[in-house]
Amino acid sequence: MRYFTPCITLVATLISALATLPCGAVGITGQAPVERKGASTKRTLHYSPAPTHPRTVSEEKLRELAIKNGPLRPQIDQSKRKNFPDPKKHPTPQRRGAFPWHFDITATYFFIGERATARNPVPNTASSWDSAWDDNYGGYDDPDPKKRDPITFAPLGFRPRLNPFYVALPYNDIERGGPKPEAEKVIPWYRRDKEGKYESVCRGTWVQIYYKGRYCFAQWEDCGPFVTDDWEYVFKGKRPRNTQNNGAGIDISPAARDYLGIPGGSAVVHWRFVDFSLVPGGPWARYGKDNPFVNPALKEAIRKYSIKYNIKTAPTPSTKK
Repeated sequence: MRYFTPCITLVATLISALATLPCGAVGITGQAPVERKGASTKRTLHYSPAPTHPRTVSEEKLRELAIKNGPLRPQIDQSKRKNFPDPKKHPTPQRRGAFPWHFDITATYFFIGERATARNPVPNTASSWDSAWDDNYGGYDDPDPKKRDPITFAPLGFRPRLNPFYVALPYNDIERGGPKPEAEKVIPWYRRDKEGKYESVCRGTWVQIYYKGRYCFAQWEDCGPFVTDDWEYVFKGKRPRNTQNNGAGIDISPAARDYLGIPGGSAVVHWRFVDFSLVPGGPWARYGKDNPFVNPALKEAIRKYSIKYNIKTAPTPSTKK
């Protein structure tokens, strides 16, 4: 009997301790449990805190904060996934910042430093927007897979100073007199991004490419293949006007080609424009002063920083009296 009394005391103590534990805690799904009928309404439910109000700063201050913060590392890395469903067969709801798909487009590859050939009559030592493209890149973007890094998909022998994931599309929004007359009407992000008269709002735009279960992301850095005024295709969804190379509608870099696993000189792909804020991590996030993942001073990086930290810019005060 002398052992029985301490046991009763211990059980009573445990019951008392359990009774003091909080009820209604959020589960692993992030949702609070439903209250049972007749249960006490005085219990405290643990919800996630409400989002804070946006912080408002000047454009100059926002730029300063973004640069000081440094590169924004992507939270999601999709580089090893190979089983994405075909967006043509399995469409998903439209997201803000993601534009309509161009389906079943012939893609050919090109590369920085490429000399003129019958397939590519214009050499790629310069781009439509960069007269020293090969020098700024830092070297010859050798398309031979044996001379490229199998992890980063960058050329071996030097560190690229520009993003090795690049594409060409058959439109240039700039001509000798400044912006083309239709540019403001047909480019969806024109008013948001336009700055200098001769500065392209197309250059550096991100493109998402799908091929056989894989997505690749790259930046628009040149114009072609073959034509540079096909805005009906690039922005309005018509078929490419070009008829050469099986009606090619996009040129992709060796890095994009190898990442997607395209075995030959061309393939049929789907592609669309995406805002930088939607671009996940991958080998396209490693290199380049033109790359917002690397350079926090770029406007796309500043915009993503403001979205992540809920910062808005105050309107610029008028200088008129």
